[in-house]
Amino acid sequence: MRTKEAAPPKWRRIADTLAAELQAGAWKPGDRLPGEYALAERFDVNRHTLRQAVSHLENEGLLRAEQGRGIFVPDPPIHYAVTPRTRFSDNVGRAQRRPSRQLIKSSEVPADAAIAEALEVPADTTLIRLETMSFADDRPVGIVSHYFCKARVPDIVEAFKAERSITAALRRCGVPDYKRRTTRISAQLISNADARLLGVRRGRAVLVTDSVNIEPDGRPIDYGYGRMLGDLMTFVVEF
Repeated sequence: MRTKEAAPPKWRRIADTLAAELQAGAWKPGDRLPGEYALAERFDVNRHTLRQAVSHLENEGLLRAEQGRGIFVPDPPIHYAVTPRTRFSDNVGRAQRRPSRQLIKSSEVPADAAIAEALEVPADTTLIRLETMSFADDRPVGIVSHYFCKARVPDIVEAFKAERSITAALRRCGVPDYKRRTTRISAQLISNADARLLGVRRGRAVLVTDSVNIEPDGRPIDYGYGRMLGDLMTFVVEF
């Protein structure tokens, strides 16, 4: 006698229905779906069950939920070129998106051993740390912590506030050009603090970059620790 198979849970049936509608073109990339209340009412479930379905579709890369903004169909990921002249604004602009950056906070910190080695300065050297959020079309895509030697660019905070660009801020501080010396790329789950700032749910994957930029004479000028939302960026290493 054959055992009757159990029906899939409600959240899975909702996920399958929404996935079929997405495949049929009911919503296009960049579209916002009806809100949680409306979807929960449509499927006659509570919001917890609805969120299980949305979370599953997020893991599949079919939807993106943004805290305080809603549920969206993801745009194609930005192809982010990692080259000797890596520039955030250039990469986002090439993807036909509008780049911008916002200062989250700034502080003076002593260089720990790893950052001191990257910047080729003694440990405990006073650094200026800029915590910046990066946007594409007003949508947060990542956070970068930049570290500069205070003695080299003491006015970098005010310069960034005026320019909203690392390249332009460095130019204002007397650094006309720089290039990328190294970039290390890894992946990890987003921290709770970054998830709150970016308005995404905990558990999202981020691409982590450890990078060093140098001046034309080879002196390190900037150490960057970036966390970019993995479903919004595809890093392309170009030689």
